[in-house]
Amino acid sequence: MSLATTGAQGGEQREDPGATPPPGTRPPADDEERMSGTRDGRGATPGPGRRGIADGVASALVAASAGVAGCGFQRVFALGDLLPVVAVAAVAPVLLAVLTRRRPLWLSLLVQLVVWPLTVSATLFRADAVAGFLPSARTLAGITGGLLDSWRALLTTILPAPAEPRLLVFVHFLVWFAALAGAELVLRSRRRARVLPALPALVVFALAVPLGVDGPGSDMAVAAVLLGLVAALMVVGGDRGGVVRMLAGVPVAVVLGLAALLVAPLLPVAREPYDPRSLVEQPQVARFDSVSPLDRVSAWLQMPTTPLFTVKAARPEYWRLAVLDTYDGVRWSSSSRFQTTGGRVPSGPYRGAYEVLDQTVTLQGLPGTWLPAADRPVAVSGMGVAVDRSGALIATARGATGATYDVTSWVPRPSTAQRREAVAVGPAPPLPPDIAVFRSLAERMTRNARSPYQQATLLEHYLRTREKYDVTSPPGHSLAALEYFLRTTHRGTSEQFASSFALLARTLGLRSRVVVGFRPGTPRDGVFQVLSGDVLAWPEIEFKDLGWVAFDPTPERSGSQARQDVVSTAVKEREQLAQQIGGTAKQPRPSPTPTPETGDDAARPSGPPVAVLAAGGAAGAVLAYVLAVVIAPVLRRRRRRRGEVGERVLGAWRQVCEDLGLDGEVSLTASEVSQRAVERVGPEISADIGALAELSNYVEFAGRSVGSDAADEAWRRADAVARRVWRTTPLLARVAGRLHPRSLRPARPPRRSTSGR
Repeated sequence: MSLATTGAQGGEQREDPGATPPPGTRPPADDEERMSGTRDGRGATPGPGRRGIADGVASALVAASAGVAGCGFQRVFALGDLLPVVAVAAVAPVLLAVLTRRRPLWLSLLVQLVVWPLTVSATLFRADAVAGFLPSARTLAGITGGLLDSWRALLTTILPAPAEPRLLVFVHFLVWFAALAGAELVLRSRRRARVLPALPALVVFALAVPLGVDGPGSDMAVAAVLLGLVAALMVVGGDRGGVVRMLAGVPVAVVLGLAALLVAPLLPVAREPYDPRSLVEQPQVARFDSVSPLDRVSAWLQMPTTPLFTVKAARPEYWRLAVLDTYDGVRWSSSSRFQTTGGRVPSGPYRGAYEVLDQTVTLQGLPGTWLPAADRPVAVSGMGVAVDRSGALIATARGATGATYDVTSWVPRPSTAQRREAVAVGPAPPLPPDIAVFRSLAERMTRNARSPYQQATLLEHYLRTREKYDVTSPPGHSLAALEYFLRTTHRGTSEQFASSFALLARTLGLRSRVVVGFRPGTPRDGVFQVLSGDVLAWPEIEFKDLGWVAFDPTPERSGSQARQDVVSTAVKEREQLAQQIGGTAKQPRPSPTPTPETGDDAARPSGPPVAVLAAGGAAGAVLAYVLAVVIAPVLRRRRRRRGEVGERVLGAWRQVCEDLGLDGEVSLTASEVSQRAVERVGPEISADIGALAELSNYVEFAGRSVGSDAADEAWRRADAVARRVWRTTPLLARVAGRLHPRSLRPARPPRRSTSGR
C-alpha cells in the first residue's frame, strides 16, 4: 500500500510536505477543497459546498452565454422565430451534462448525440416526426441536408431568412454543441478553466456576425451582453471562487458589457463589416413564366372582364407586376437575378418623401409567378417570394387561386421642384442596331429641351397628343412593330406607347425601362377589384436621388370614362411644362447659354457666384497663414536642436533670443541680451541665461569644441527660459506674437563682440 493511499484511508501516516509525489499520483488537495469535497476520476463533485455552488452558477452562465451567442443570428432570422430554438438548444444540453456528470465522458457524449436529433425532430420538424418526437427518414434527411447546405442558403437569401426547419437546424446545432462543450469543461476540468468554457459561445457568435451582415438591426447589444456573461464566467471559474467573489464579479461584467456597447460601433470593422456573400454566386430562382407579361397586354385587353386579383388598401395606386430593363430589338425582358427572402425587400435608390401603404393581395386568375404590389415593396409576408433589385416580386411556388399575401410599400412622393431639377443617371443601356430612325424622331421631338427631365417630358407629351390609343391594334414591340406604330398607324396600346418611349429615351442617353402593371381597379369597401382590362404598361427614367420616375405616354381611351389615374397631377404638371417649353424656346437645338424663363425652369448660373469664390479664397488664405505661423516656429526649434554639438549650442542661444523677442536687435552683445532678459522677465532667469550666454560665446568666439553634455545643458537652460517667458507673458500678447509675420522668418541672433563676453 502506498504512502498516499495509507494517508487517504485512515490517516495513520502522512506524507512529507516537501516530498515529491510519485509519478501518476495527484497532489493532495488544499484545505478549502477538502471542505467542499474532492473530485473523483470523472471530474464529479461528490459533496455540496462552494465548489458545487460554483459549478451550478458556471453551468447556468454557460447556458446563458450559448443562448446569447445564438441570438447573434437575430439579423439572419426574425427574433420571434429564433428565441424558442435558441432557448431549447442552450438549456437542454447543459441539463443533460449535469445529470450525467458522474458518468464517463464517452457515455455523456453518446447521450447528447442521441437526444439532439430527438429534440430537433420534436421542436423543428414536428410535421414529419413519428409519434410527435421520433425522427422519420424524411426528418433525418432534412436534418442532414440542413447541416450541409443551410449556410449556403443563408448566404444567398435576402435577410431575414424564412423560419424554415432546414435553415434553423444549423443554428440549433451550433448553440447545442457550444452549450455542451462549455458545460463539460466546467463540470469535468480538474482545475478551473477561466476562459475555455466561454470559447464555444464566442465561436458561435463569430459565425453569426458575418452571416447577418446584410440583415436588419445590429448585433452590438448582443455582443455587449455576451461579453458581460463571459466576464462573469471567468470570475466564477476561479479555483477558489466563493459567493462573495461571484457577487463582486457582477458589476465587473456589467461595466465590461456597457463599455463594449459604447466602443464597438467605433471600430473599423463595425463601420465596414466584411460580407461573405461576395464569395458566393447568387443562384437564379427559376421562373415558370413562358410568356412575358408585356406580351400578355393585348390578350388581356381583348378579354377585359377577367378577374385577376383584389387589393385591400387605404388608397388607390398603380399595382406594378414586372420590370423589364433589357431590349434586344425584338422584346423587352428582365435581366435581374431574383433572390429568395424571408420578407424584407432591400430599399431602392430613391431618397426623398414617401407614403407608406399596406396591402393585402388575393390572387384570382392572374397567370404566371409575377406578384403585383405598389411601388416600392419593403416587406412581404404570407407567401414564399423572391425579389430582384428593382423590387419586383415573384412566387417561389406557383400561386393558387385564393392565395393571399401582405405587402408594405413605400410609394415615392417627390415634389415638383425635385422632378424638374432632376439629374439623369447614365449611361444608357446598350441599344440594338438599326435605330437611326428612332434617334432622329427623338431628337426632333425634344429639340427645345434643355435638361433630361424636359426631354422625357416632351417625349411623353408628343406620344400622348400625336398618337391614338386603340385596343384593336396589332400586338408586338419589336423594332419593326414600333417603327410601324410611330410612322404609319399612329395607333397602339400601352405596350407600344411604353416601349416606344423607353426606346426613344435610350437614343437620347437616358436610362429607361418598361414596367407592366395595372390601374387601381374598381373600388368597393376598401377593396380594389382588378380585371384584365386594367392592365397598363408605362416607362420609367432613372434620375439621381429620385430613383426611377414613372411617365405616362399612353393617352386616354376614346369614349370611355376617365380612368382613376393616380399620377394625374404629375402628368398635368408635365403637360404644362411641355407647353411652356414649346412656346418659349425658338432654337432648334438646346442652347448652351441660359435664357430667361418663368417658373421653376428659370435659368440658373452654372457656377458659384464671384463673391462666394472670393470669400472662399480669402478664408483659405487666412487658414494657410495661421497654419504657417503655428508650424514654422516648431520646425525651426526642432531644426536647431539637431546637427553638430557647436551648432546645437548656438541654436539654443538663437532660440532664447527669439523667445525673448530680441532676435531683431543685432547690435546687442550677449551681456546686453542677458540684462534685457532679466529686466523683461525677472531675475529668476538670470542664472540660466547667463550660463547660456557664456557657453555660446565660448563656442563662437573662442572656437573651442564642447561635448554633447554641454549642448544638452544649453538646451535645458533654453527650455527653462522659454517656460518662464511663457508664464509671464499675457495670453493676448502670446497670441499676437505668434500671429506676427516675424514668426515666419528665421531668427537673426544679436551681434556679439568680445567686449560683451
